[in-house]
Amino acid sequence: MSYIDGLSTLGIELGYAAFSANTTLPTSVTKLGRINAIGGIEITPETIDASALDDYITKRVAGRSDISETLTVTVNLTSETYAEWEAITGNKLWFEIYHPSLTKGYFAVCTVPSAIPLPESGQNELLTVEIGLVLNTIYNNGTKDIGWANAVKPTDSGSY
Repeated sequence: MSYIDGLSTLGIELGYAAFSANTTLPTSVTKLGRINAIGGIEITPETIDASALDDYITKRVAGRSDISETLTVTVNLTSETYAEWEAITGNKLWFEIYHPSLTKGYFAVCTVPSAIPLPESGQNELLTVEIGLVLNTIYNNGTKDIGWANAVKPTDSGSY
């Protein structure tokens, strides 16, 4: 098996789609413009103490996993990107993190905050805003919560 050295983050896109009560993945995703960074999602397994009174060393079994509470997205703030995010504030949506070199995209259902926060400002810096999407659920493929599924290339919204 041959391996490549690695993948660049160049070309990664963040897209969204309407969410409905069923767990069907979206077949089309709208691209959000000027994304500067996308935070990671941690999945931390909990442990359950399974020790007996006569055990001298703690024994553990796997418990449920704890998933990050938010997915932080850093946006290059312009009039156009503000309008994009303002249009979806307060909505529960599918989000996909798409990489052009991967056949799988990462899907999560998140709620967009009800308002766009005030960004920090400094001398000679790019004006960006961090938006903390509330992570409602990772895509469930029927066996476990994983997030990865067949990628859907986001389509441009035409607003940037």
